[in-house]
Amino acid sequence: MMRAMFLQAAALCVLAAVAPTAVAQTRWPNGAKATVVLTYDDALASQLDHVVPALDAEGFKGTFFLANVQQAHVDRWRKVAAGGHELGNHTVFHACSKTSYPADPRYVSEAYTPASMLREIEQQNVLLHALDGRQSHGMATPCGQSLAGGADYLDDLRRARLVTYVRGVVDTPDDARANVAKVDPMHIPARGFGEGATAEKMIAYVREAEQGGGWAVFLFHGVGGDYLAVPDAEHRKFVAWLAAHRGEVWVTTLQGALDWAKAHP
Repeated sequence: MMRAMFLQAAALCVLAAVAPTAVAQTRWPNGAKATVVLTYDDALASQLDHVVPALDAEGFKGTFFLANVQQAHVDRWRKVAAGGHELGNHTVFHACSKTSYPADPRYVSEAYTPASMLREIEQQNVLLHALDGRQSHGMATPCGQSLAGGADYLDDLRRARLVTYVRGVVDTPDDARANVAKVDPMHIPARGFGEGATAEKMIAYVREAEQGGGWAVFLFHGVGGDYLAVPDAEHRKFVAWLAAHRGEVWVTTLQGALDWAKAHP
């Protein structure tokens, strides 16, 4: 009798221990175990040449954060938006700290103030609206940095409501298993993949997210060209894997994932 009571109590303790994790899981569409969000920074030609065709071939939609948009590519980005991909704000001039890499001294974050940074973000929203016709956009911070003249501008940006979310450049395994509905939209995590990245490493990130019903937010720059470039063959291999596992993972835009999680807490 005592043994039965002990086992029953132990079972209740186990259920109590796992209950918060179960409650924290996000209920994704069609019973998917996790969501995959593919984001690409800096409006690079290799994204237009390699990424968009690869995603379109499988019916997937990505999120592209635009900065320093080239005149020659304006019509191409307009077609990307018309195809259902998300365009996001990455500021106009992509100002990072002068310690990040050599840059025009006018366009390093030390030369800005929070007010001037917000004005630039607002200006980039005008370009994005001209490209996709949408009234609101998300944002990714340049280099994952949110300082302007040494002051953090994210609280000002939150109050100004110029963007719907802000994606960073770092994450932890716990971020992959997060309850997405409770994630601070001004601090969206992401894991970067660049030179030397393999499809196997990308798949492993998705598997982390599946463990807790969370999401895997990928960050890419160049693909098959430009800089911080993931090999095109590895990116295509990963996209093919996602296509083969549609029943397990839901691939959507960053705004799409946030909207779904908010509507299905």
